[in-house]
Amino acid sequence: MDEERIGLFIDYENLAIGARIDLKGHRFDFKPIADALAERGRVVVRRAYADWSSFVEDRKMLTRNHVELIEIPQRLGAVRKNAADIKMAVDAVELAFERGYITTFVVCTGDSDFTPLVHKLRELNKRVIGVGLRGSTSALLPPACDEFLFYERLAGVDLSVTDSSDNGEEQPAEAEPSRAQPESLDRLTSLLTGTLAGLERSSEGPVRSSQLKRTLLRKDPTFSETDYGFRAFGELLAHLEEKNVLELDGKNAGGDPVVHFSSSGDGESVAFSLLQKVVAELQGEGPVALSGLKNELRKRQRGFSEKKYGYSGFLQFVKAADARGLVSLEWSKDLDQYQLTSTS
Repeated sequence: MDEERIGLFIDYENLAIGARIDLKGHRFDFKPIADALAERGRVVVRRAYADWSSFVEDRKMLTRNHVELIEIPQRLGAVRKNAADIKMAVDAVELAFERGYITTFVVCTGDSDFTPLVHKLRELNKRVIGVGLRGSTSALLPPACDEFLFYERLAGVDLSVTDSSDNGEEQPAEAEPSRAQPESLDRLTSLLTGTLAGLERSSEGPVRSSQLKRTLLRKDPTFSETDYGFRAFGELLAHLEEKNVLELDGKNAGGDPVVHFSSSGDGESVAFSLLQKVVAELQGEGPVALSGLKNELRKRQRGFSEKKYGYSGFLQFVKAADARGLVSLEWSKDLDQYQLTSTS
C-alpha cells in the first residue's frame, strides 16, 4: 500500500507561546511532532510561519529538522498575526491544488481561525491532522480534523522536566504508562464495543483493528489509547481480549487482526443473568415496566451499561434477552410501554 505523503504547516507563534504559558516554561520541541508524523507517513513539505526575530534559538532547532522558515515581516499586534494566518492558509490551499500527490495535511495550531482551512482541505479530499496544546486549542478545531494530536500526549514530551534542568543534573526516568481508573476504562469499553457493533452491522466483511481505530478517530479526533495507559492500540485490544470482551483473529496477519465480540460471552452472560434476577425480584404480582429497570440493574451492579456488550441501547439489550428466552418482553397498549416477565 502506498505510504501517506504529508505536508506540514506550523503556526509557530501559537505553538511556541502556548507551550511557554500552558506548560509553565517548557520550551517547544519539534522532534516529538516529527517522530509522530514519521509513524504516519513521509513528510515532503515542512513549513513554519512566524516573525523569526522573536525566536532566534528556535530557528536553529527547526533548521536542524529541515523545516522551511517563512518570514512574516515585523508588524503590530493582530495585523502581524493575521498576516501569518493568511499566508499559511493560502500556501496550504495552493499546495493542495499544485501537489496532488500530497494526501495528508498537518496543521500545527490551536487557533480556531484555521477551521475553515481544515474544512476546505477535507473538501479537496485531503486528510487533515491537527496538532496543538491542550490548554490553548480552541474547542472548534479538533472536531473539524480527521485526527487531532495534543502536543502534551506525544512520545518524547517530558513535562516532568523544565528547561532549568538542562544543567547536567540527572533527569527522572520516564515512567511506564499507568492504567486508567476503572470508571475510565468502562467508558472506553463502551465506546469501543458500541463502535464495533455499529461496524459489524454496516460492514459486509470482517472488522479489522485498523478500521476500528479509524472509526474511533472519526467519532472523536482527539482519541488516544495512551490516555488510558496503553502504549498502542493493539495493546488495548489485547487487554479487552483478556477480559473476554473481544476476540482477535489473525494476530500475525500484518499486525491488523480481525476484531469481533468474544464467543464465550462471559461478560454478556453475567449481564443477562443480572437482568433475569432483577426482573424476578421485582415481578411480584405483575409484569415489570421497562422504564426504570436499568436504574434497578445499576443499583445492584455499579456502572452497568449495555454498551459494554455492543448494544446501542437498553431496549436492544432486553430484546436480545427476550430472543434467548431469558425474559419475556411485551408491549402494553393500556400502559403504552414495554413490560417484562421472568421465564424462570
